[in-house]
Amino acid sequence: MSLVLICKSLSPEESTITVTFNINNSIPPSVDDDEPQEGQKPDEQEVGHEGEEESDIFTIREVSFQPTGESDWKDTNYTLNTDSLDWALYDHLMDFLADRGVDNTFADELIELSTALEHQEYIKFLEDLKSFVKCQ
Repeated sequence: MSLVLICKSLSPEESTITVTFNINNSIPPSVDDDEPQEGQKPDEQEVGHEGEEESDIFTIREVSFQPTGESDWKDTNYTLNTDSLDWALYDHLMDFLADRGVDNTFADELIELSTALEHQEYIKFLEDLKSFVKCQ
């Protein structure tokens, strides 16, 4: 199954946070860009600055509300693209999520989970392909 649904129920007075993603094509193809091409200078290593704040490894692209009790997502709900959102409100949304455990640590764990699931599905695909080819 390529669709993954993660739900976190909060306290009774709060709602549920749902993260949905598809693992299809989640791992980009391997490209060897380590060596500079002829005429190009090699990239210089970035040096970290002491006291530099950790940046977010995920972004909020869209915000929408789903009425309580409706389990299926509806494309008819109004969705706001955050490109047009005031930066202060965007920061409040990021803080809101962080207070509920959706932060960089969660994003790192989500990447690990997604990668593991994608590898699992890839192995199953190869086994199915092998069986299919044997039957032909």
